[in-house]
Amino acid sequence: MRRETLPAATRPGRRLGRIVAAGLVTALLVTSTGCQSMRRRITVRTDPPGALVLVDGEEIGYAPASIDFTHYATREISVVKSGYETDTRLHDFDAPLHQQPGPDFFVDNFSPVPLTDRRDVTIKLRPQGTVDTDDLLRRAGAMRGEAIFGR
Repeated sequence: MRRETLPAATRPGRRLGRIVAAGLVTALLVTSTGCQSMRRRITVRTDPPGALVLVDGEEIGYAPASIDFTHYATREISVVKSGYETDTRLHDFDAPLHQQPGPDFFVDNFSPVPLTDRRDVTIKLRPQGTVDTDDLLRRAGAMRGEAIFGR
């Protein structure tokens, strides 16, 4: 009686082992990659602290306040506090080199450790000035005259 020997690559046990190993590697790659590896965060601080912070018109809380963001862009940041002038500014949040098109694919999808890009903005508030009542009435009268006479 003659016994046939199968090549090592076609033996059922080894083939099953390779399929399981390939499945484990695929599962590891799928679960360990993705956008969770890159986190972007803006923190707004004010001097004095406690001002209401708005980013792109959306309230995010009282300073110091933080918000996560997805895309790098120019953001409008406003801070409001009683007794201080409201401050509204445009802030550019440019992408760092590793988040430029090309390298960002590899950083976002294959980074072995989570990365965080933290951007801090500090805004010094100016106390609200007092307005001279006589000057205010004079300017109001001038504006009323322009409105009536159409100058």
